[in-house]
Amino acid sequence: MNKAITEGLQLMPPAFADGLNVWSSGDGTPGSDTYDGAANAVFVAADPDFGGCLELQKTENTQKLRFMGETPLQPGCYLQIKARIKAVSGALPSVRIAGWAAASNGSHISGVDETAPQVALTTYGDAVEVTGIVGSGSRGGVDMPWGRTAAYGHFGLDLTGANGGVVRIDDIEITDITSAFLRDMLSLVDVTDYGAVGNGSFDCSAAFEAADAAADGRRILVPAGEFYLNSTVSLGSEAVFEGTVSMPDDEMLLLTKNFDFPSYAAAFGNEELAFKKAFQALINNVDHESLDLKGRKVSVTGPVDMQAAVPNKSSYATRRVIRNGQIEAASSAAWDTDVVTSQATYSASDSKKLTNVANIANIAVGALVEGAGVGREVYVKSKNTGAGELTLSTALYDAEGTQTFTFRDFKYMVDFSGFSALSKFGLEGIEFQCNGRCSAVRLPPSGSVNSFDSCFISRPLDRGITSIGTGCQGILIDNCQFLSNEDPLDVPDRVSIGLNVNNNDAKLRSNRATRFRHFAILGGGNNTVTGNHFFQGDSIPGGVRTAGLVLTSNNCTSTVSDNYVDNCFIEWTNERDPSPDNTGGFSFSALSINANVFLSGDVANWFSYIVVKPYGSGHYLNGVSVTGNKFRSLNGSIDRAERVDTSFADLDFTRSKNVVFTGNMYHNITTHAANPLRVRHDQNSASTSWSVDADGQLPFQGYARYVDSVIPMGPLRTSGNSTRYITPYTEVLQGSANDEIHLRWGEAVKGEVQVILRMDS
Repeated sequence: MNKAITEGLQLMPPAFADGLNVWSSGDGTPGSDTYDGAANAVFVAADPDFGGCLELQKTENTQKLRFMGETPLQPGCYLQIKARIKAVSGALPSVRIAGWAAASNGSHISGVDETAPQVALTTYGDAVEVTGIVGSGSRGGVDMPWGRTAAYGHFGLDLTGANGGVVRIDDIEITDITSAFLRDMLSLVDVTDYGAVGNGSFDCSAAFEAADAAADGRRILVPAGEFYLNSTVSLGSEAVFEGTVSMPDDEMLLLTKNFDFPSYAAAFGNEELAFKKAFQALINNVDHESLDLKGRKVSVTGPVDMQAAVPNKSSYATRRVIRNGQIEAASSAAWDTDVVTSQATYSASDSKKLTNVANIANIAVGALVEGAGVGREVYVKSKNTGAGELTLSTALYDAEGTQTFTFRDFKYMVDFSGFSALSKFGLEGIEFQCNGRCSAVRLPPSGSVNSFDSCFISRPLDRGITSIGTGCQGILIDNCQFLSNEDPLDVPDRVSIGLNVNNNDAKLRSNRATRFRHFAILGGGNNTVTGNHFFQGDSIPGGVRTAGLVLTSNNCTSTVSDNYVDNCFIEWTNERDPSPDNTGGFSFSALSINANVFLSGDVANWFSYIVVKPYGSGHYLNGVSVTGNKFRSLNGSIDRAERVDTSFADLDFTRSKNVVFTGNMYHNITTHAANPLRVRHDQNSASTSWSVDADGQLPFQGYARYVDSVIPMGPLRTSGNSTRYITPYTEVLQGSANDEIHLRWGEAVKGEVQVILRMDS
């Protein structure tokens, strides 16, 4: 490409034969002295080597020769100045190509190189060619890089060295050699052509943006080198990185045309830093709703503080997604759990606070809280160091007074806890490869409708997904795999948990979880758990099992349906209620467990698939539906499918309401629970009082409180076998377990009846 041809720019100076009045002995600027009529300069018309040429005697320490015309210089354009010269007599000088750099307003540009390397003349009569290249960028072979502010120059040569010598100079040539600097692809715009310098310290921000402005649909090339950007740079053209960039943490690189992780990895030369900077751009309106990892693996050496990567944002609520790749934990001591013990005071009157906390400065927000009377998955949501107070994610069930608590700060590969709030953020198709070194994701303290879709939570050390507050509101977890790091361990030795939720409206759908201590611990209400497969068995005969799904809100208002509950159970507790006796009339209410497959093998006979565990007296069932489930025990039978864990208290079965327990199938289950319960009673001897026993078949060994019907299955006869047509009245809550009824007849009769019993009102 030659600018003189393609764009009509006049580059070539006139020949000396046209007159010396345009050739300056100074800088070439208007008003400077010329060689026209000078005593030391003359035009020679017939030199045997040059034809017409300028004969010049060196009389100054630096004898200048400059064309006074304004030779234009554009960003991306490179000019070669060439001169042929020979010594004629006298002292032998040195010669170099030189120029005078001018801005568009005619002012001199200082601080740039205005001379090319000099060449010594050593022999009289030998023609020597000297050249120099000038251009905007500091590229290899460019002698005079003038930057993008240079608009034109006055070009020629300098004679240096001893004075008195005479030389002859052929006509000076200026040609466009930009093509020598072009890559095979002519669609590239090189940032160095616009003043970028890849030395790691020069601020190239303006050069990058100037190159972007000039690209006009072409790609921007960042060549080899390290280019420092001291301010935010937004590129609207596709950028190709052979070199790398560096910039302050709070400044952004916005690659709006090719916004994906491979581009940022190429730009920053470090996967972990590139991931942070790409996320920073995503949250700062890079004109993309998602960051595509393009199937790449990002190796991280420590927890990625997602908020610290975006220091200008403390909260965010616009839909954004990271998708399609793997994030892997590399070996590092940065993953080690920090453990702090501290004395603190708890009062149920302020149920989510610890006060008078000793050593509070060393307790991390997001740390797990352990201590007497502390339920599962209670976290530090925030802290007030000055006041010595910690705000907890949920209340404690029985920790009144002062005690020593333990705080465990697990380390998470992706940690959103630094945000005050984050909503509508999604992770799709990401594998979190924890490698048994760390946990996977910690959610923000508050926010809503964050989502995980088709992700793999692989081998987390402690936790898969952790909510430390209400950032789990309306969370969507779909089609994910939770793969335990504790697969070879026996059930009692496992400590890791797939996920926890504190707030309402969680959706867990079509997930699979293997051999955690618990798959999910759900607080709040209005949850939907459907289509999941979670299994937690081991190879110990008669072994114990832990809960797969833990529901910690007694007013649950949740649906658990179409799941495969494999060698674990559903546990329903009120362990986050600071006043377990004060239930507000709800108690254990509003839970549907429908159409699930429950399977176990080699378990203790007391194992059950549905366990209610009250943390205080006075609780009762109020609105519970268990229908259409399949309960099956392999390699031995179990006593019953459902039970109450009375470690703290039993249920009050005198208050049970709206309990539906029907249409379930039992295999190798000794007691088949149902409500309403159909009981057939055969009275062999005539009596006025028949005792009909539910025999523990009412759900959770509830009380026989109501009788829906009593139907004779054939004639009722007296002891003499005379038929009687009579109706009994009933007495409920009979027997030591309150699960019998008495039928009272007007006279002594015998026979068989079918009785429909209920445990609820």
